[in-house]
Amino acid sequence: MNGVDLRSETFHRLSNNDFNCEKELTMSVISGKYKVVIIWHLGNERPYRYGELSRLFKQISNRMLTKQLRELEHDDIIRRIQYQSQVLHTEYSLTERGFTLLPIVNSMYKWGQDNMDFYVEQLHRQREKNEK
Repeated sequence: MNGVDLRSETFHRLSNNDFNCEKELTMSVISGKYKVVIIWHLGNERPYRYGELSRLFKQISNRMLTKQLRELEHDDIIRRIQYQSQVLHTEYSLTERGFTLLPIVNSMYKWGQDNMDFYVEQLHRQREKNEK
């Protein structure tokens, strides 16, 4: 099940009072290819403008980045603020609710750091096996 399906299914079940799995709710809010990384950057670094986020994720399309940001904003995880100056610019930051996800995201980051070598080595072994 992809992130969009999980998200729509979860919110559909919530609206029908047919839902009580907190873990699934959490996953539906943070599921999406870039959401966890967006939360990590906004929570551990600083607020970012749209263009800065776009440059952080060079491989992401504008359409996908906008979609991920809108879903996070809709779920009260990030705040979108438009500033009127000589040049209009938009800045994204975590909300209070978004900051409550930061320990989870930081734990995921730490787990990745702690296990990266294992998975890189496993990949090398698999490649060597496939080359034989």
